[in-house]
Amino acid sequence: YPYNLDFDYGALAQLQHFSINNLGDPFIESNYGVHSRQFEVGVLDWFARLWEIEKNDYWGYITNCGTEGNLHGILVGREVFPDGILYASRESHYSVFKAARMYRMECVKVDTLISGEIDCADFRAKLLANKSKPAIINVNIGTTVKGAVDDLDLVIQTLEGCGFSRDRFYIHCDGALFGLMMPFVKRAPKVSFKKPIGSVSVSGHKFVGCPMPCGVQITRMEHVNALSSNVEYLASRDATIMGSRNGHAPIFLWYTLNRKGYNGFAKEVQKCLRNAHYLKDQLRAAGIGAMLNELSSTVVFERPRDEDFVRRWQLACEGNIAHVVVMPSVSIEKLDVFLNELVKNRSTWYQEKQPPCIAADIGKENCACPLHK
Repeated sequence: YPYNLDFDYGALAQLQHFSINNLGDPFIESNYGVHSRQFEVGVLDWFARLWEIEKNDYWGYITNCGTEGNLHGILVGREVFPDGILYASRESHYSVFKAARMYRMECVKVDTLISGEIDCADFRAKLLANKSKPAIINVNIGTTVKGAVDDLDLVIQTLEGCGFSRDRFYIHCDGALFGLMMPFVKRAPKVSFKKPIGSVSVSGHKFVGCPMPCGVQITRMEHVNALSSNVEYLASRDATIMGSRNGHAPIFLWYTLNRKGYNGFAKEVQKCLRNAHYLKDQLRAAGIGAMLNELSSTVVFERPRDEDFVRRWQLACEGNIAHVVVMPSVSIEKLDVFLNELVKNRSTWYQEKQPPCIAADIGKENCACPLHK
């Protein structure tokens, strides 16, 4: 699973003696005194600088997970365009489609390329079929299974080419997995509020390495006013999804952001990409089909036949494929142990049968079945 386990928060151990609750709006103090709002705002400011939006132009909060970030981003989009249609690629995270059900939104699923990236030709056709209604778009900065990064610039070009002016579309960027990695990857499409996007979310317990599930959601101040309401009981305003929010998470996030800094994260990103390429190359050398997207550290390969092996390595599987998400805590040594076990077990799985063809999932150029070798 895509968790960075390379962390040490021993210096923060004493915080477990406190019940820290960040109720309501992070920028407006409530009547509960044990909070970490100053750390929360510090974290939000850090991400605002990363995604290029001025302090007075954004609003955001520390969420409980990546799903909450998507629920909030899509909710803001729906409030901006109550009659809008939600467009999301078929390989978007399930929480995007959960949001569509919860909010009773019309949702159009867009086809994907073999890489998992949104197919903008199909996106264009579906936009043209619904030109009378505004568009709310989920853009993936790292899909769940294949780690594909949608081309944000091409999505915007497609919208504008179909006649959607900037006051008729809202883009939410789901950066749960790679939202913090992409700024440090050369040639990656830049996620920036200087472009016509409405919101960005990222997970804090994945690449960042926070020990508890959490995330960051940032949107434009002009959009969030439609959600915000006074809550007399809290003596505050609230535009969040949840009521009580984990007050420990902002401190842990603030601690690691300041300890590592931009240079530290840049080094970790390069390590992840190097190790992911190593895994892909070693799988192929062993005769196992594997795919790695250019901007990704997610290596996709054939699904192991032994469920005990899947459980031991906690592999996420879908259909005929499984994946390994290479995080900073995944070393070459750990990958070698995994590879040796996989190759050894695989020799017993296919004594009489041929390995499966997974060309439909990863492309024939990446498949290692007898037909495509």
